[in-house]
Parts: sequence; structure tokens; C-alpha cells
Amino acid sequence: MAVTVVRFNLVDPAATPDLLAARYRAAVEMAAYCDDRGLATIQTEEHHGAANNWLPSPFTFAGAVFGATRRIAVTVSAIIGPLHDPLRLAEDIAVLDLLSGGRLVTVAGIGYRREEYEAAGVDWARRGALQDELLETLLKAWTGEPFEFRGRTVRVTPKPYTEPHPLLLVGGSSKPAARRAARLGLPFFPSAHLPDLEAYYQEKLREYGTEGWTMMPGEETPLLHISEDPDRTWAEYGEHFLHEARTYASWQNQDIHSAVRSGAGSVAELRAEGVYRVLTPDECVTLNEGGHDNLILHPLCGGMPLDEGWRSLHLFAERVMPRLKD
Repeated sequence: MAVTVVRFNLVDPAATPDLLAARYRAAVEMAAYCDDRGLATIQTEEHHGAANNWLPSPFTFAGAVFGATRRIAVTVSAIIGPLHDPLRLAEDIAVLDLLSGGRLVTVAGIGYRREEYEAAGVDWARRGALQDELLETLLKAWTGEPFEFRGRTVRVTPKPYTEPHPLLLVGGSSKPAARRAARLGLPFFPSAHLPDLEAYYQEKLREYGTEGWTMMPGEETPLLHISEDPDRTWAEYGEHFLHEARTYASWQNQDIHSAVRSGAGSVAELRAEGVYRVLTPDECVTLNEGGHDNLILHPLCGGMPLDEGWRSLHLFAERVMPRLKD
């Protein structure tokens, strides 16, 4: 069955506070619209200090979405684990889990931008150890029982809604990330289609005697925008897609694996590349019928005007959703 995802990172490189506030409100309204029409998941993420206003507070946004919806899940993919205080994060996720009735999914990665660590005063060289501490602390905290944390006894309340704990995945594209997930018996979320790494994770599960599963992107994971006239959309709004692609490219190096990695330097190159795709409703249905079970809509990509984002979302909900394969 198709998994329908709507992604929001709230980027707007030219926004004033008023315009950015309108974008945030529109995203919550879009989430409510998606909820009413049976879409599965809102996806959001975390980055700090970006000049284009990339969302730095995904859990705050998730709380607003949960307040406006009844069924739809919110996946935070991903938080930068070592930048968070473990006890406060345990509390925040527990409260969101209670408010939403278990609709929060958290993917914990370690990030790849040194400047975010520097801005937070966190030692980049300790990121692996800090991630281990974070994940171990969350699992202990959510029991509601006292435990030892940095030399003192602490207790985190309230307990979450979800048993045994809110859904927590370990993200990454490295063997240490896969080992970390296997050791703790947590699901693994590779940041790209990496079957060898998935096999390594399964090997480590057997070695540690733990259980887990993998949520891995497909070989192609295009970000979608729906339009009745893709040529017009690329001509009028292609720079918004290119802005996001170039932002990602500026943050990544050869050692980073990403499902949305792009090497495009122009709108024409980006369109030919296929990472970002503008499809008609019929083309989107055909994509699903051809084996793409995860459909990721990105209606406000790169500062996309709100009315164009709504057009894409309406076309998806009204002319694609009813035709998706079971």
C-alpha cells in the first residue's frame, strides 16, 4: 500500500517575520487538510542557523500539528541527537506522545554540519559518545523509574502513552550508526538506499541478540510537486527546488549518503536529474503503479509561494489519493 508523506522544513530565504509566520500557519493548515483526506505522515526535520530559515524546532512544530489533527503521524527525520539535553528531550517526546496518542515518530541522527555543533557549544569529536548517552537515557527515562544519569539519580515523568516507549529510530549512513541501533534493539533508518549497511545491521542484531527492523529509502526517493502543467511549474518555480538542492549540496561531502543528494547547478539540470519531480496527477499515479510505494510531497519546497503549495496539495489529495493502489 502507498505511504503518503508531506514534508515541511519551512525554508524561505527571503522571508520577513510576517511572511514566515504566514508560512508556519499555512503548514499547520495543510497538515489538517492532509489529516482530513487520509494522508499518512507529516515529515519535518532540524537544522540550526541556516540563512534560509530552515526549521530549528521540529518538536514545537509537531505539537502544533498534533493540536490541529486527529490521525496523521508526524515523523521528525531527523533530530541532531547530541545537540539535545537527554532529560529534557525525554520529557518533550513523552508529552508529545501523550498529546498525540502515540503519533510521534523520532529519528535520531548525529548530523553532519560542524557549525551547528560549534553554535551549540557541543564538541564535534564527542558526537558518537553523546549520541550513545542520549539514546540510552531516553530508553531509561521512559520507564518512569529512577536511574543514574551523570552521577546522580533522576526520574523523568510523565511516562509516555506508547508502550514500551515512543517510536524511536536511529538514523545514519555509517556502520557505527547501524551498530548503535542493533546494540540498543532500536529500528534503523539509513539516510539513503544502502542495502549493504542494512545487511550489516541485521548481522549486528544477531550478534547482540536483539530485535529490530529497517526503514530504508528506495533506490529512488523523489520529492514530488503536483501540477497540471509541469513545464509551467518548472519555469515559474524551479528556482525554489534548486535553492533547496544547492543548500543540501553545500552541506554535504563525499562521505555523506543522502536520498535527496543532488549535483545540479541549474534548474534544467535539476529537472533532468529526477531528485525533485514535478508530475501531473496521472504521472504520479503511474509512478505509484510502477513500484514507488512511498510518495513524498514537498509543497512548500525552497520558499515556494503558499498558493502554489496549496495547488500541489489539492491536486494530490483530490486527484491522486483516490487512485493509489492498495
